[in-house]
Amino acid sequence: MQQNGALREHLAVAYTDPVRDPLWGHIYLSPGMMSLVSTAEFQQLSRIKQLGPSYLVYPGATHTRLNHSLGVFHVARRLLDRLAAHPEAPALTLEGGTAFLAAALLHDVGHFPYTHGFRNLPLTEHEVLTGEIVREGALATRIRERLKVDPAIVAAIVDERVPVQESGEITLYRRLLSGSMDPDKLDYLNRDAYFCGVPYGLQDIDFALSRIVPDGYRGIGLEETGVTAVENILFSKYLMYRAVYWHRTVRVATAMIKKAVFLGLEEGALAPAELYGLDDESFLTGIGGRSYPPFSLIRRVGTRNLLKPAADVPYDPSHPVHRRLSDIRERTILEDRALRAIGAATRTPIEPYEVIVDLPDPVSFEADFPIFSDGIAGAFVEKSVFTPEVVRRFTENLRRIRLIVPHRVAETLSDPRALFLEILDAF
Repeated sequence: MQQNGALREHLAVAYTDPVRDPLWGHIYLSPGMMSLVSTAEFQQLSRIKQLGPSYLVYPGATHTRLNHSLGVFHVARRLLDRLAAHPEAPALTLEGGTAFLAAALLHDVGHFPYTHGFRNLPLTEHEVLTGEIVREGALATRIRERLKVDPAIVAAIVDERVPVQESGEITLYRRLLSGSMDPDKLDYLNRDAYFCGVPYGLQDIDFALSRIVPDGYRGIGLEETGVTAVENILFSKYLMYRAVYWHRTVRVATAMIKKAVFLGLEEGALAPAELYGLDDESFLTGIGGRSYPPFSLIRRVGTRNLLKPAADVPYDPSHPVHRRLSDIRERTILEDRALRAIGAATRTPIEPYEVIVDLPDPVSFEADFPIFSDGIAGAFVEKSVFTPEVVRRFTENLRRIRLIVPHRVAETLSDPRALFLEILDAF
């Protein structure tokens, strides 16, 4: 029998139910996958915006995690089809391949509202929540009965902490779902650019997928001619972070939400479990509607009544104070000191939660898979302009420590950057 014949035949004939997508055209699902789309857990994603508060800057950016999840499934199916048909592909089972596609479709069902505004807070990570949702309830039943797959395998591909019998195939699918050229990234860069109306994230998916080669169960590599595809992804990612994801207005809104949720968790006004399973609207009106004063920041984001970025400095990873600020509790200490210094300088009343120090999470512009030339594997960095120095400069240009205050306060500061530097130097 031809290598991976059962999986290849399944990929060729089982996906017959079309869903119309503005980015990819028709996305074809099998009846079993369509049954997963029909669950309440998956439909919840239609009420969570993919880019959170980015619509405050780009009004078209109201696409949802449901759109995105369908797109990730679409790209994952094309990637799997390419791998399964390759003459050097490892052995891939029908159950494993189906589990991988289900994981691609369901990878975000445990996601929080408002994109990644809850990162690094004392909460269960959304991949863990996804694994729990996939292993129980309607989704688990349909995965087991309609797809003929163990839900634990699907959960283990999404969340590597899920215990499962060791398998090279599962290791492969984990790396395919989360890597330098994964279906998630290939969809969100294209989709986010499309809905924001910017050209930066567009990728030549056909070319990128055509240059993929299997690297056993370790993951994928690329033919040397495919280096440009990865470079395009990395440069597009940089431009999207610069113009969209970390636009300063988006960062202000994200920081306001994070500050409100962090204080609510720290001071007992909010329990972690209350955030699980929320969509954007239930978060804004439910959590944001409570009387706890810092939650007014959430309401203000909902009405675009934002605080103002008063000053910022580039993040320096070699600076000991800057490194400390990667910890949100250290930023809280700095915020208290900034509150006192600003109050002394302006004599303006300020609520403690209205002074925020924002630092985006680290982002990677590296590729970690081999490049094959005449059958010999080499490192991506040896073939690409994305050297460690270029990657370092990209990161330095993007990450900034930002002081955020009310407009009335910012307008009274004669030199907010000098004051911010003074506060940082004294920290």
